[in-house]
Amino acid sequence: MELFIHLTRLICFTPLVKMREVHRISRRLSLQLAILVIYCSSFIQSSPGAITLINPHESPVSVHPLWVEYSCSDSSMVHLQVLVSFDTGTTSVIVQRRWECSPGAHRTRVVKLHLPDWLVYQPDWRIPMSDWVLSCFVRVWMSSGVSSEPSRESLASAVETFTVLDPLSRTFKEHLLCPSWETEMLWKARKSECPVENEVASLLSSLFGSTGENFGITRTLHPYTNGLLEGQRLKAITYPWCAFSLWVLLDRQCKERLCGILHHIDAKENYVSPSLFLTRTGHIHTQLELENGSTSAFLSSFTLPLHQWCLLSLELTGRTGKIAVVCIEGPEQPVVGSSEYMFRTTVKLDDTDGYFVVGGGKFIRGIEGFYGPVTYYRSRTPSFNMSELRLPQTVQMVNISGWLHSCQQFQTDLEHKLSEYSREIAAKTQGERCVDVYTKLTLKTKPASSRTQCSPDEALHSPQRRPVARLVEIIFNKYGSVSPAAVGRALYAVVLRMMEREESVKSISRLMPSLLQAGCLGDNRALHLAAVLYSSGLGVKKQPYKAWLLSVLGAQKDWRLALLRLGHLHHVGDQGVAADPDLSYAYYSNIARQTSADRLKPSSQQTFVESIHLYDEEILKAQTNEDDDIFQWLKLQARNGVADAERAVARMLFWGQQGVSPDIQTAVRHYERGATRLRDPVSMYDYAIVLLTGQGVPQDVPKAVTFLKKAMEQGFAPAITALGWYYEQFEKNYERAAELWEQADRLENPDAAMNLGVIHLQGLYPGQQPDKVKAYKYFLKSAQRGHINGGIELAEIWSRGIPGYMARHPSDAVLWMKWASEQNGYLGTALRKGLNAYLKGNWFTALVHYLICAECGFEAAQVNVAFLCEHSPHGSLNPAFITQCMLRYYNLSIQSQDASPYALVKMGDLLYVEHTLGKRDLSDVVEMYKKAALKNNPQGWYSLGLLVQEGHRLPATVLSELKLLQQYCSDKYTLLTSLYHRCRDSNSDEAYLPCSLALLATHLDSIQTLGPPTVKLLSAVVVAFATLTFFKLVPVILRQRSVSSESSDAPEQDETPVD
Repeated sequence: MELFIHLTRLICFTPLVKMREVHRISRRLSLQLAILVIYCSSFIQSSPGAITLINPHESPVSVHPLWVEYSCSDSSMVHLQVLVSFDTGTTSVIVQRRWECSPGAHRTRVVKLHLPDWLVYQPDWRIPMSDWVLSCFVRVWMSSGVSSEPSRESLASAVETFTVLDPLSRTFKEHLLCPSWETEMLWKARKSECPVENEVASLLSSLFGSTGENFGITRTLHPYTNGLLEGQRLKAITYPWCAFSLWVLLDRQCKERLCGILHHIDAKENYVSPSLFLTRTGHIHTQLELENGSTSAFLSSFTLPLHQWCLLSLELTGRTGKIAVVCIEGPEQPVVGSSEYMFRTTVKLDDTDGYFVVGGGKFIRGIEGFYGPVTYYRSRTPSFNMSELRLPQTVQMVNISGWLHSCQQFQTDLEHKLSEYSREIAAKTQGERCVDVYTKLTLKTKPASSRTQCSPDEALHSPQRRPVARLVEIIFNKYGSVSPAAVGRALYAVVLRMMEREESVKSISRLMPSLLQAGCLGDNRALHLAAVLYSSGLGVKKQPYKAWLLSVLGAQKDWRLALLRLGHLHHVGDQGVAADPDLSYAYYSNIARQTSADRLKPSSQQTFVESIHLYDEEILKAQTNEDDDIFQWLKLQARNGVADAERAVARMLFWGQQGVSPDIQTAVRHYERGATRLRDPVSMYDYAIVLLTGQGVPQDVPKAVTFLKKAMEQGFAPAITALGWYYEQFEKNYERAAELWEQADRLENPDAAMNLGVIHLQGLYPGQQPDKVKAYKYFLKSAQRGHINGGIELAEIWSRGIPGYMARHPSDAVLWMKWASEQNGYLGTALRKGLNAYLKGNWFTALVHYLICAECGFEAAQVNVAFLCEHSPHGSLNPAFITQCMLRYYNLSIQSQDASPYALVKMGDLLYVEHTLGKRDLSDVVEMYKKAALKNNPQGWYSLGLLVQEGHRLPATVLSELKLLQQYCSDKYTLLTSLYHRCRDSNSDEAYLPCSLALLATHLDSIQTLGPPTVKLLSAVVVAFATLTFFKLVPVILRQRSVSSESSDAPEQDETPVD
């Protein structure tokens, strides 16, 4: 009876138990139940025999003498078996005995049970790991003849069950033999561990700001590696027993018919189970695929409130779907609601088919709001105790709802103040006009309750809000009216001006409240700057969670640099935030698409992105502006008919390169002059493009086509591609367009490959069906040739994969999206501001602007921030902050794909200082110098030489990578000679002299240490002569290098006479 009660309880509470445990326990209980039935049936029938197991052991042991008492009235056979059942569904007989029973009194027989070691002991070097054992029992029965198992005709039977421990919970066997060393080492190296199965899948573990666009988080799930779990998953496809839970904060109601909350797309790009959408009214639309292939949906009875964190849960149990919501924040009572629906057939859910999307995706826009953790319970439905429900820790630490509530209060106070000023101005206006007696009496007797409850001075009375109050008063006096958004923009401008004027880190803490207020009033630039300062700790206490909060707020409002910062944050996993390539991709894909659109709309707010390092003096000397000698010289050359100069001036003016401010109209005039006067194919192409698009000039398609054909006649590949685009867009002649693009692709033009990929993807290639694989190959070529849109499309394919051809590559997809995002013109403007400030000697302003870009993950900006910290004016920064700043930003910069050798060497130097303090291992230092040396950086070779000189031994793996493995067993002087030789031969004029001197010193030292006295004297004479010769030859060599460098860098002169 107790067995039935236990089984009933288990069935009733199955949703609360892991499916794997349920399966094992149910199998074990069903087996015991069957044995019990057989056993009881032996008592119901009046049998002429009896069997009893006298001393069964509780658990399996290696050898056990089992006493069996039996008797029979007729001659019969006694059978004994030990059986084991496994989680794979199989059952094996591991012990089998039988003997005859003669009629007579009770007898006792001792049966020695020899159980296998894999059932009794832990796996070790000799005992293999077995399948998982569900149950083990011994059974005996008596039959009139030979039988393989007990039946209803059995004369008597008995059963006893062993308690089997998990394999790793058993004791080790003490073997009589010791394993060999090799056997023991191999066993320890491959000790069995149960693989971690993704039974509870985290679709999102942190926070995500959803802009309401088509950018969401893509996740895929894989089959279980465990056979039992995978078998259960396959069976549950047509009878799911699972749950989804999402934390959501809705900022605005859905503006479309439906907005994506969470949806599942299969390999055929169809919506499948589950797909959750938000309607315009705030209800939840739940769509599921049924077993018969049809689709069914139901609408929740509740609505999702605004500005409150809510836990949204969906439970699928066979034919039933239940969606519930609990909102535990906000001034009002907690919102609790649920809706349940019974479908006509069971739900179908294959979670390994296709991919899941949190937020907006390829086919639908997302919600406007924020996501917290999103969890998928693949094989169970958890219970939520609503009374004990708490916000996840990450959500609490970032505290988005707290910001929204305090910001709303500040906006309300500001609106009160604006209303008061409006009334004062209205009253003054009325006082200047003639007012009748009735109006005067009405104004005097107006009840107090109808007036604003606080005066202008009381609305923004706190010291931190006084700057806002003064600013509002100034604007009102000047313009007569103002909006909160305009106040935010003006407040941000005031903060920047004060920072630039005061030139002091100490001013930041005082200006931070105004910066946050500007962000609250809608200026996303202020939010990003405040996030950067809190993240770096410049002038304020370092607060990573507050920086995260401000960036999420800015990213949710679609601010470009905030999207870049969060993409970088989740890419590298900085400041306690775990790396998440899928979440990083969601942010990067947004800013990458904006970058693509921004490039089609050049403006004065955008500048061409240039990767300029402040330590590179040669690059800094090449920077110019409209009044600089270099730019004026180029203009003179352009007027004299030099095509290269004409192109350079036009490019600088069009894109705002090398310090020149963008001026599209003037750039177009240079394009026109190069095209008409110089007949330069590049200028013809550029001029034709602006004519086609109407940028800076009225659109003139026929004239553009004329110039494109002229440039095409000269074999200029971009012109061939542009002409193909004309045939596609204006003539709708896809055959001619494809022919031209194929021709340009053979010339390795990136635009041509991009266009071919698009028409293959859309099925527009003449005579061919849509082909994702061909499109992917063209996108790959286009991206590798440097095309931004090609990189974006390639990343999109790698993010989702191509079913049957290519799996997902989220990490590679992120790198391409990051590269495309970092070409954004607004990032270029921030970089240019930092460079201009540095060139003008404004160190503090340069540091602030480079910090804005460094936190976005731009490698050159990170190096420049560390460089500015290192070379900060005396007393401007705390020494501890300088060290922390250099470590942080040099370290971030070397994590990029193409790390700067300068940063690698600097990082090595910083790590060496920490090594001397006992905080770092020397291997980290060697790694940095090795990476710099592999880039043929002389300082890397030189630093490795210094380490060897100090007595440190370089590992064989490092020498192997440096192609110096043959020096591993040599003396240190041989290795030093090789390192300094490579330092000297690195084609660096600056390094030639110090590396040569180090090489000379090494030779002298080796002679002094290893040579006999006669050799030492002779060598001293030779070295003295070599030294004198060396110092005479070095200036000559350097002059020759300089001359050859200048001759190779000089632009080719166009000797064609100007028409």
